[in-house]
Parts: sequence; structure tokens; C-alpha cells
Amino acid sequence: MTAARHRAPAVRVCVDEAEFEALAGAWRRLYLSCAAATPFQSHAWLSSWWRSYGRPGRLRVVLVGDGDRLIAAAPLTRTRGPVLRPLGGAISDFTDVLIDDAEREEGARALVAGLRRLAGTALIDFGEVRPGACLESVYGLWEGPKRALADSPCLELPPLPMDELLTRLPTPRAQRTRAKIRKLSALGVESRVVPADEVETSLHTLLHLHRLQWEGRKVTSEHLQPRFREHLLRSMRPMVAAGEAVVTEFRLDGEVLAADLTLLSGTLAGGYLYGAHPRLRERKVDVATMLLDAATRHTGGEQRRALSLLRGNEPYKHHWRPDPVTNQRFLLARHRTAPLLAAAAGYTAAREWAKPKLRELRERRGQ
Repeated sequence: MTAARHRAPAVRVCVDEAEFEALAGAWRRLYLSCAAATPFQSHAWLSSWWRSYGRPGRLRVVLVGDGDRLIAAAPLTRTRGPVLRPLGGAISDFTDVLIDDAEREEGARALVAGLRRLAGTALIDFGEVRPGACLESVYGLWEGPKRALADSPCLELPPLPMDELLTRLPTPRAQRTRAKIRKLSALGVESRVVPADEVETSLHTLLHLHRLQWEGRKVTSEHLQPRFREHLLRSMRPMVAAGEAVVTEFRLDGEVLAADLTLLSGTLAGGYLYGAHPRLRERKVDVATMLLDAATRHTGGEQRRALSLLRGNEPYKHHWRPDPVTNQRFLLARHRTAPLLAAAAGYTAAREWAKPKLRELRERRGQ
């Protein structure tokens, strides 16, 4: 903790979009002082998300300040219910509050005070919270109705270079993977990290390749929407410039046939979105191996970062023997909003109960 203060930190709620936009500098200093922060808590990501997805009049950002310095923040938006949910929405794999590491206890207590004011009229629902997040401190200090639930499964690899990751695999599989990497060189596949001033052009290419890649197959429909494209184009140039993201292009025969967007924080790298031309598979290029090989250049060097495969438990991810990590969901209320908490928890329990029943029904229909 820093030197003792003469007064408690100030707590207020920002509801003005222009004011939130103007917080970029102070927010970045707070972000850099918070080791648990993921790229989805950066100001560039959140402010851009708000411009694409936010609803006028619903912004609720709890700010904890010491003079001109932010020591904690909770970015929220009011939704139906009434419920307060974190900025970033469904396109963000992790949510959290930010607290300066040097002010962890006092910052958490001040956030609790600010959030309690909001919880008097709405349920606070933080989903997709990564283990070790700052919100765990807030939850521990919360007095009143609260619930912690399991959320989405994630998979994660340790911060190792590719050669060391391969030692985690059975010998035959590791040998096949090395052969796939050698084939990339033999074919002449070249990778290039895109500089910040070329990011917009490269992202247009990535999104085009992403559409081609999933043509005729089930795809996350939001990734094809104009508002998502605008969000990426707006947020990625400042994030790349700040070292919070990296765009990599892969060329074959002089043409960009794949592109990848990886988000970065001090302790985490996450492959967020990629696009690959179907021609690569025709040339027998193992796209997953190509992308992972490129991603490990940002995890196993001087800056040690865990490599998150982000949300989802898809079978192909298990090829690399990742460690399972389950996101958490924290519900916070006061006594007057406790019925909202009970309803949300009950709905979640019912949905979890129904999942195996629905899976069994689908399997029977498929017979």
C-alpha cells in the first residue's frame, strides 16, 4: 500500500459517455498497475465496445480515485431485469474490475461501497470471471446476498516455447507436430507481425478470410455483424500500439492466406480470432499448429504469459494437453434485490439440469 492518506478515496459513478471516453490515460495507468487484468479490461476495448453495443443512458462505471489517480474501477452497464453487467458483453471472454495492486484492500473496500449503492436497485451480475481476478476480493468483502457459480470452461497452456510444449505430448504426437511445423517451412509459409499503422487493412483481410473459412458451416454469427467489425477496427490499432494485441499475417506464394488476432496482457495471451483460406487445407497446412506456433512467440520469451485457448471445451483444443480453467460468475445484491439474485441462480441451476436431458434427446433423434 502507498503512504497513508489523510482522507478516504473518493467513490463515484460515471454515467457520461464523453467522460468515460476521456478516462483513457488514467484508466491505462490503473490497468498497468493491476497484474490480474486481461486485455478485455483495457480502455480501448471497453470504450470501443460501448460505442458499438452500449445503450444511451445505461452506462454505470464505478470509479475510485485518489486525487487525479484512479485506484479502482468497475465498468458496468444497466440491462433489463434490472441487472448490472460488465462492459464487454458476450464478445469478451473474461470480465473483471480493476484494482491497483498497491491498493488491493482499500480499493476493494471502496468498490464494495460504490457497488452497494447500485445494488440497491439492481442485481450485479459478473459473468466469465477468470480465477484470481480482482473481483474475488470484492466478493469476499461483500456483506449481503451473494452467490458464486461456475461459468464457462476454458483451457490454458503454460508459458512455454513451442519446443517445450511439445514435450507435454505423447512422443508419436509430438513427432507428427514437428513434421507439420517443418512442412510449413518447406511450403514457404511466411509469418509477419503487422505494425499498428497497417492494422485496419489487415483486420479487413482477417474478417474476409474468417467468413470464407466458415462458409456453409455453423459460425458465431456476431463475428459477421457490422458492429463487431467496427468494434475491432476501432479498438485494435490503439491496443496493438500499446502492446495489448498483435495481428499476424501468414503468406503463401506472396498472398495472405491466413491472419490471426491475439490479445495480450502482462500475464496472458489469448488467440481471439483468426481467418484461414480453404486453400491452406487443400495444401495440407495444419492451421491450428501454424497459429499455435506463432502464438508461443508471445508466451515463452522474456515476457512469460500463459496461453489461453479462451472459452470453450472443443475437442481439438485438447490435442495440446491444456489445463482446464473454469470461469466464475458472481452475483451481488442487497436485501431489496435478493429476489433477483434468487431468480438468476434458480434459472442457471435449471438450465444446467436440463443440459444433459437435451443432449440425450438430440442423440436419440440422431439415431
